[in-house]
Amino acid sequence: MGARIEAIFFDVGNTLRILTENESHQFKAKQKIAEILAIQEDPVLFCKKLDLRYKEYRKWAFEQLTEASEEELWKRWLAPERSQILNVANAVELTYQYRQSMGLRVMVPAGKEVVIELHKRGYILGLISNVITSQEIPNWLEEDGLATYFKAVALSSVSGIRKPDPRLYLIAAEQAGVEPKNCVYIGDNLNRDVSGTRQAGFGMVIIVEDKREQAVGAITAQNKPDMLIAEFAQLLDIFPQFPQVNIIN
Repeated sequence: MGARIEAIFFDVGNTLRILTENESHQFKAKQKIAEILAIQEDPVLFCKKLDLRYKEYRKWAFEQLTEASEEELWKRWLAPERSQILNVANAVELTYQYRQSMGLRVMVPAGKEVVIELHKRGYILGLISNVITSQEIPNWLEEDGLATYFKAVALSSVSGIRKPDPRLYLIAAEQAGVEPKNCVYIGDNLNRDVSGTRQAGFGMVIIVEDKREQAVGAITAQNKPDMLIAEFAQLLDIFPQFPQVNIIN
């Protein structure tokens, strides 16, 4: 590896946080969605309809490498029949609640400790994530006391650009004030996280294997990361005091 690593960027879903089942948490979110939209039918049944519509939206978003604004998401895709009562403010809240209806997101084992230690070791930290909500990640960072550790946060919901479009990675590098060649990306998806990182000119890409979903899949010449690790905490072995990096085979 030629360039030294100055900035470490993380994916969020399945890399820094994982989705867990929590029935009461999910039901409250579904009730809130029904309340905002003034839906009279059962909230659980209505959210099942939203899930089907969301699948269609996801297909479009993947094909276009585009993230719709939260208002467009609800007016065009999720609740077009309620468009007359939708505006920017309630669309933001609806999107946040819809994400909560999917489950409760918690940090991976040792996640917070690793982030804090890497920051102490002198690395600039950032997040690059495909996410439909503009509020969930900033809220989580504030609530968990992590906001001060991340200099750059590049979200598809804010930029309208989805990974693997290299522009999202370049936005993050610019926010951090670091040349792409001096950045590393930590993700979980070989197809999205490797190709975009390479095209953006990042110096390194690491994939954390998601054993629950077997997200890594087959490694090819096109999607081969610089490293494949099994546990998030291994990052502390790879990145000792800035600017050293230990290549692990």
